[in-house]
Amino acid sequence: MIRSVLTNEIVKYITDIDKNRYQVSSVKLSRSVANKLRKNSKKKSSYASNKIEGNPLSEQQVDEVIERDEHKHFLKPEQEVRNYFLALEYLEEKAKSKEKLSKKLILAVQKLVEKGASKEKIGLRGPMPPGVLFAVYDSQTGNPEYIPPEYSDIPGLLDELIEYVNTTDDHPLLVAAIVHYQLVTIHPFEDGNGRTARLISGYILDINGYGFNGIGSLEEYFAYDINEYYNSIQMGLPVLYYSGRNDPPHPEIWINYFLRMVLLYSGRVCELSESSNGEDIEGSISYLKTKERELLLHLINKHKIEFTPIEISRETGISNRTLINRLSVLAKSGFVEPILVNQRVRSYKLSEFALDNVSAIKKLI
Repeated sequence: MIRSVLTNEIVKYITDIDKNRYQVSSVKLSRSVANKLRKNSKKKSSYASNKIEGNPLSEQQVDEVIERDEHKHFLKPEQEVRNYFLALEYLEEKAKSKEKLSKKLILAVQKLVEKGASKEKIGLRGPMPPGVLFAVYDSQTGNPEYIPPEYSDIPGLLDELIEYVNTTDDHPLLVAAIVHYQLVTIHPFEDGNGRTARLISGYILDINGYGFNGIGSLEEYFAYDINEYYNSIQMGLPVLYYSGRNDPPHPEIWINYFLRMVLLYSGRVCELSESSNGEDIEGSISYLKTKERELLLHLINKHKIEFTPIEISRETGISNRTLINRLSVLAKSGFVEPILVNQRVRSYKLSEFALDNVSAIKKLI
């Protein structure tokens, strides 16, 4: 298995990524804007990850396919990008409970990636017919580019990887890099290995606090230079797994590359978050009428965390009905949140978005 290493360069990458992580965590976006950014990011990831595998669809076509009615017939390239999007949504749900890595989880992701494919392409690969070599072949020359481990070794290799992930004290960024390399290199499936590796690696980042709120696409950076991506994984080693790829002598080649991509990606997320936050606040306030702005300012100045319409009505002299209508507008704009009791609104509170952007809101009002 590839080993975890710490060089000065790797430590610098980790430090810089952590700075970006802190910067992103300090920016609070409204739920509507955050959801929009997350969906766009999943579309970009679906496009980029499949582009690495030779999918011919453009980014615009991917967007259209994902938005299309799921009951319509899809060509194979279209199905591939939809599958990836579904797998991202599946892992997004799993990340909420921080489910540990398991063989079951890996298999579930690959099944989503290969949805619609023949049965033999779903699940761990088995033995080949006599005289047939399972390998990754060069599409032009027909020569083997990579000969992965024997099918009989796959369960043990996956168990080793899963145990490492769930017991190691290594930095999560290193763990994600190792997971990515190992799944691509073990090549446990007939198809979908690269996509599954990128998805599971991203999941490891996410459950360890390096998912950057689901904003941005790491896959985009792998896809910018596909040759560099593959060369970094191969590390100049022989095509046979047992001739060095099982224990690469210079793991820092891949780890440096992986962390450099994460650093670029995290820097882009910082830019997106900052620009979206400014536009988010200004845009949300622009939809408010004068009286609604005055009410929002009153709630902020009184430092109300939780309040009832009757309570605010007494303070402001606004009728209860009018106040409820104004609070409804503030809720739609993301500034307040209704608190439900038995499915009925009993009170309200300022949203996290409002509380985190008090100064900017006051300045704009």
